[in-house]
Amino acid sequence: MNRIATIETATANAEQKALLDAIQGQLGMVPNFLKVFANSPVALRAFLGLHGVANGGSLDALTRERIALALAQQNSCEYCLSAHTAIGRKTGLNTEEMNAARSGNSTDAQADVAVKFAQSLMENKGAVSAIELAAIRSAGYSESDIVEIITHVGMNFLTNILAKASHVEIDFPKVELKIAA
Repeated sequence: MNRIATIETATANAEQKALLDAIQGQLGMVPNFLKVFANSPVALRAFLGLHGVANGGSLDALTRERIALALAQQNSCEYCLSAHTAIGRKTGLNTEEMNAARSGNSTDAQADVAVKFAQSLMENKGAVSAIELAAIRSAGYSESDIVEIITHVGMNFLTNILAKASHVEIDFPKVELKIAA
C-alpha cells in the first residue's frame, strides 16, 4: 500500500493533469512512481527534465539500463528493478545480461567497467578512487561519459529512494530482489 499518495488524472489539479497527460502521450501509460512525483509538479518537472536531457547524452541505452538494474538491486528497490527489467528487455538486454547487471557485472567488457563504477559511486557516496577513475578512462569512457554515469547514478538513486519511501505499487511485471548469500 502506498505511503505517499499517487495523483490520478481524474483528481489532479490543472498543472498535475497537464504533466500526467504529457507523460501518457509519450509513454502510453503513467508509471506509478511518476504519479507519486506528481504530488509536487516542480519535482516532477525537474525529474522529467533531467531524465530527458540525460538520456540524450553519449551513454547508450543498454549501458544506462545496466546501471539502473545494478543500482535497483544494490539499493533493494523492487519497484525500480521491476521497471528496469521491463525497460531493459524493450531496449534489447537479454535475461543473461540483466542478471549480470543485477550482480554488478556485464558480459560487455566496457559496460562491465561502467556498471562497477556506478556501483562504487553509490556504495562510496561518490568517493571513488583514482584507480577507479583510471579504470573507467582506460575502458574508453571520456570525461563527459564519466559525468553522465554520475548523473545516471544520481537519477537512479532518486527514483530508488522515492519508490522505497512511498512503497509505490509496482505496475510492471514484478521482479523479486536477489537475496545476498
